[in-house]
Amino acid sequence: MVGRSPRHAERQAAGLDKRLAHAETKLAALTPTRGRGKRQITAAATLVVAMDTVRKEQRVEGLLRSAWAQQLERHTRSVGRGRGSVTRAQQVHETIRYHITRMARQAGPMAARKDRFGWQALVTNATQERWSLGDAVWCYRHAYRVERIVNRRKSRVPIAPLFVTRDDHIEGLTSLLTLGGRALTVLAFVLRHSLQNDQAQRPGLHPENRAKMTDTPTAERLLKAFSHVSLTIVKTAAGADILRRLTPLSTVQQEVLRRLGLETSLYRQLEIHDMGN
Repeated sequence: MVGRSPRHAERQAAGLDKRLAHAETKLAALTPTRGRGKRQITAAATLVVAMDTVRKEQRVEGLLRSAWAQQLERHTRSVGRGRGSVTRAQQVHETIRYHITRMARQAGPMAARKDRFGWQALVTNATQERWSLGDAVWCYRHAYRVERIVNRRKSRVPIAPLFVTRDDHIEGLTSLLTLGGRALTVLAFVLRHSLQNDQAQRPGLHPENRAKMTDTPTAERLLKAFSHVSLTIVKTAAGADILRRLTPLSTVQQEVLRRLGLETSLYRQLEIHDMGN
């Protein structure tokens, strides 16, 4: 299946124009005018290599052509110290620099490249009766959600390394970690759905910037919001009576529980207020 996204093509074209502008700025900086502290290029090969490097870095090879020229300056100086005279020997000093005289964007190659923007080829074993072109493209664009679950299983949960040798243990551990990945997915989905339905955004879920607003928090950030919760258990000398104290829930934590459809009483049940209970 081959399709084209006009929006993606526009973004690619804008990126190309931006890279071309950066390339022109960097090329112009290679050969500055003469002045104190301004390094000049004195070999043609050095200039050619530098220009090719800039084009390669900005990925505009074949799209930006540059013309350059040699500039030669001669200065006559008297040999030795002191003031010069008619009979005194003189030397001619030559200073060579290479500078870029003109830069031009190549309209033909640029148009040919932009014509290829936005196109994408997809391969599937699903029949046309099962998936239309639009359905298949939509499914592909949401594939990152499945990939995110697999990534969690590989890194954050994590599934590796497996310190087991029996096949049934490997299968059981894999299933358990899969359930953990699904729980994280459901956790993020329910909260995002609640925020987006209310057209609301929530601060306090980005530790690096508490004031940052978001309506698409990740499950990891939601769990991290509860990372400072602690349960303190105090026992008497006899060990019979127990006193428990929980860290009070913050406003952010209470709202997260509410949007997940959970009562704060589930949290408070872990706490025993009276020594006699």
